Amino acid sequence: MSSQDIPEENLPAEQDAHGAVSVADENDPFADPGLPPHEHRVQDIDERAARRSERVVAFLFTLSMLATVGFIASYVAIPSDKSIFVFPIGHISALNFALGLTLGTALFTIGAGAVHWARTLMSDVEIADERHAIEAPPEVKAKVLADFKEGAKESALGRRKLIRNTMFGALALFPLSGVVLLRDLGPLPGTKLRHTLWSKGKLLVNMNTNLPLRPSDVAVGSLTFAKPEGLEETDEDFQTEIAKAALMIVRLQPDNIKDKRELEWAHEGIVAFSKICTHVGCPISLYEQQTHHVLCPCHQSTFDLSDGARVIFGPAGHALPQLRIGVSDEGYLEALGDFDEPVGPAFWERG
Repeated sequence: MSSQDIPEENLPAEQDAHGAVSVADENDPFADPGLPPHEHRVQDIDERAARRSERVVAFLFTLSMLATVGFIASYVAIPSDKSIFVFPIGHISALNFALGLTLGTALFTIGAGAVHWARTLMSDVEIADERHAIEAPPEVKAKVLADFKEGAKESALGRRKLIRNTMFGALALFPLSGVVLLRDLGPLPGTKLRHTLWSKGKLLVNMNTNLPLRPSDVAVGSLTFAKPEGLEETDEDFQTEIAKAALMIVRLQPDNIKDKRELEWAHEGIVAFSKICTHVGCPISLYEQQTHHVLCPCHQSTFDLSDGARVIFGPAGHALPQLRIGVSDEGYLEALGDFDEPVGPAFWERG
C-alpha cells in the first residue's frame, strides 16, 4: 500500500522545527517521526533537588571507597581457614564472603553512582543530527569538538565538585584491590634462583648408588649424574633443590677439550655441567660419545661439552653452566664453589 492510499486523517501531522514530523508524500513516503516534546526533570528546574541528587551520587562513590578499604582490610585481617554460616548457603569461607561482598559493593556503587548522575544531573535533551560521510571535513571536526565541550559543560563535572572529587577517589582506590591480590603470587624469589646447594667442599654423590664419586669411577666417554652431598630424596625440599643442583659428569680426553676455562675447571678431563636445559628447564639425558654432544629430549637443544657446553642447535639461549671441581684429601670429587651463573632458563631480572 502506498502513502497515497492512506486516509489523510491517519497521516502524521506536520510539526514545527522543535522536533515535529513532516507529512509523508510521493517523494518521501517515509516521513521523519520527529522527537517527542522534551519533559524537564525536577532536577532541571529545582536546584535543591539537583543538590540532593548530587549528594546521592557522592554517597555512592564514597561507599565504593569504603568498600575498597574493607576489601583490603578483609584480605589482611581475616584468616583463610575461618568459616562462617550464611543462610541459606551454609558454611562458607569467611574470607571469600568478605572479599566478594566488599568487591561487589565497590563495583556496584561506582556503576550506580554513574547511572544516577547521568539520569538526574546530566542533560537529557535528545538531539537529532543528519548522517554524514565517513570522512569528516574540517567543519565537522570543529562541530564534534564543540559538542564535546558542550557535553562536558552539561555534565556539570566542573561545577559539581563534590561528585567529581568523590568519583576520582572511588576510581583511584578501587585498583588497590588488585594490587593487594599480588600477595598471593608468593614471596619474592630474592637470590634463590642464582644459587644452588653446591659450595666449596661439597662432595659429588652418584645419583644411582648414593655414594661419593672418585675420579676412577668416571670412565672416558661415560655420562654420570650427581647430586650435592647431604641432599636426600626424603628431604621435604628435595625436588626444589635437585631442580637447580642436578649435575652431569663426563670424562673427556684433555686434548679434546677446546675451551680453556672448561679445561681449568675440570679434573683430569672430568667436567661437570648443569643437567638443566637453558631453554625451559628440562633434564638433559642424551649423550653422544663420539661428538661429545648432549641433547635435551624436550626440544632438541644440543650442547657441545668439549667447547664450554655452548649451544650448537635448538632453541636454548645460552650454554650450560659449569661447576668447578677438584679432589678432596680423601680422594673424592668435590665442588670448588657454586655454578658460575644461574642454572636453567633465563629470567627477567637476570643480568
